[in-house]
Amino acid sequence: MKTAPAPQTTAQPLLPEGEPQPGGRRSGRPQYLEIRDLRVVFDGFTAVDGVSLDVTQGDLRFLIGPNGAGKTTIIDAITGLVPATGSVNHTGTEILGRKVHQIAKLGVGRTFQTASVFENLSVLQNLDIAAGSGRKPLQLLRRRRGVEPAIEEALEIIGMEHLAGTQAGTLAHGQKQWLEIGMLLVQNSDLLLLDEPIAGMSQDEREQTGELLRRIGASRITLVIEHDMDFVREYATSVTVLAGGRVLSEGSVAEVQADPRVQEVYLGASPAKGH
Repeated sequence: MKTAPAPQTTAQPLLPEGEPQPGGRRSGRPQYLEIRDLRVVFDGFTAVDGVSLDVTQGDLRFLIGPNGAGKTTIIDAITGLVPATGSVNHTGTEILGRKVHQIAKLGVGRTFQTASVFENLSVLQNLDIAAGSGRKPLQLLRRRRGVEPAIEEALEIIGMEHLAGTQAGTLAHGQKQWLEIGMLLVQNSDLLLLDEPIAGMSQDEREQTGELLRRIGASRITLVIEHDMDFVREYATSVTVLAGGRVLSEGSVAEVQADPRVQEVYLGASPAKGH
């Protein structure tokens, strides 16, 4: 079994807990996600069993595996939705054990399989609300002149400038997913956790999403749960394969495809059974 080498960035001195190190996009220093011995147990059942992995800025990492492998549970643990033990270090800051809103403020953003957008509001209003997550209630209600630069940038990145005034509820399925990613971008999320971002998309939407992931992944830490192996082969720079809550294999797409255990446990099965 071939495993990906541990990133050199994890060797740098860590800041004290509660003092997040400036991210790579802001300081020029690469960011990283370092997970060590992550465990999640539900009523005696071990859903995640000692998972360790490293993801660095610019690495478009895909997390794959069969049903029950623990993929979504890992993201739930990272974002504070389920209790876990071990360590989850985001560029020098331990985030495991913190509350959900505290983790979000540290630049950790996630999407779900069903996009969570404000359907009755426009694309621009959705982004404005997301960008104002740190503003006080009266500031949120105050009408602003023009569009904030961060929102303009997000609209350009997700390719929805021409849809800024469109009601979110009328968007196509793929466009809602892109809007949700844009909402994370305006919140300055530099660690993105995306749960099956192409589920239910047309072929054209899938390709546009893949290119979007490449754009946003170049300057961020990106971990993507996916079961569509054609999409993984096309866009992943590295892959971590899970089975039974443990890391089975890790490396490039070619390396994990060549692993006999991966072929037996995952790749040999129908792609429809991947989550």
